[in-house]
Amino acid sequence: MSLPHQISTAVILAVGSELLTPERIDTNSLSLTRLLNDLGVDVRYRSIIKDNKEDLARAMKDAISQADLLVTTGGLGSTDDDVTRETVASVFNCPLYEDSEIVSSIRSRFELRGLKMPEINRRQALIPQGAKVLVNDHGTAPGLWMERSDVACLVLPGPPRELEPMFSAVSMEMIKPRTKGERIFRRNVFVSGLTESHVEELTSPARSNKRSDEPCIETSILASPGQVELRLSARSAKHTEAKQALDLVINELYKVLGQNIISVDGLTVEEAVGSMLTKLKWRVAVAESCTGGLVASRLTDIPGSSAYMEAGWTAYSNESKVCFLGVDRDLIKTHGSVSLPVAKAMADGARRYANVECALGITGVAGPLGGSVEKPVGTVCIALASLNRPMQVRQFRFDGERANVKFQASQAALDMLRRALLHVSNG
Repeated sequence: MSLPHQISTAVILAVGSELLTPERIDTNSLSLTRLLNDLGVDVRYRSIIKDNKEDLARAMKDAISQADLLVTTGGLGSTDDDVTRETVASVFNCPLYEDSEIVSSIRSRFELRGLKMPEINRRQALIPQGAKVLVNDHGTAPGLWMERSDVACLVLPGPPRELEPMFSAVSMEMIKPRTKGERIFRRNVFVSGLTESHVEELTSPARSNKRSDEPCIETSILASPGQVELRLSARSAKHTEAKQALDLVINELYKVLGQNIISVDGLTVEEAVGSMLTKLKWRVAVAESCTGGLVASRLTDIPGSSAYMEAGWTAYSNESKVCFLGVDRDLIKTHGSVSLPVAKAMADGARRYANVECALGITGVAGPLGGSVEKPVGTVCIALASLNRPMQVRQFRFDGERANVKFQASQAALDMLRRALLHVSNG
């Protein structure tokens, strides 16, 4: 086999009509992206292709015109809709032949289970002329490695228990020697309190300054409910060099974003809050109405949360707010259950009854019903009661469906707590 040029880019094609249904998720492409990045190979894009020869051939031709390596997963079974090997052979203009050793190996696997091999399984022994056969120790379908002077193609089975060990073996032999010995190092910076466009505008100088340096820092911005994510990546053969370059950019980001930065290492807001509470040796309680226990759930999703999570109330009805949190009935009657005074009373009651350093109170209209002109759907009131600090209150208006409003409310509450803990930590 001829040796292709160095491999620095790849395209991943996940093959299978079932992956285009709501019931199945393509997790293989995510795992392969991480593994390829560890080898210094940048994944240009990932696609899911149904079990159709024409569609798959078009996708393969497009991929090999844009990358040094094409990786496919799935479509190597024994049925008529498993079309990957035939399509690869067609795209690379290689005839198929039946490998007798593979037929014997498949037959032996069936015999070990006391079964006779169905003749249909002979399809899995069809190999494109010139391809390297990759032994599958965990299934019947072998993988394939094909290459020409300008591109290589790695054909992998779909089941993860077959794919992962096969990739590990072939990556050391066929991919790593063709790379520059580099890796792709990443840092994820989570930002709150700013829109995506504000983050883009504020951080543009810091990000632009590193595009022409070595190692080059590439960035992308992703908006999600309640936060904006900055994804930084550096390609380098040296971990220290990449870390220093990424740290320089992050220091510049701190200068323009300040306390709006939740974390620079991919920690979620609940993880950041948990870490801060632990360091301060503070405990927290939560009184929730519209979020239905979501804030408490997110806090307790973190291992070791018993060190700081004391108690939580899902006080959904007005009566529960009165009975369990000590909210004054007249307060609800005068201001309504969705109001800043009621949120304050909920936070104060939670802190008092749980005997903790800080407590959140959250009440709102998650929708789709229950809104009014004065308090439309998405209105949420959040209060934070803290040791030796004035009560903090904020009213928000969130967009979206019920689940989205609930999540954004939980994100805002946790971020409100995070900012308060920063002030405590900084004296």
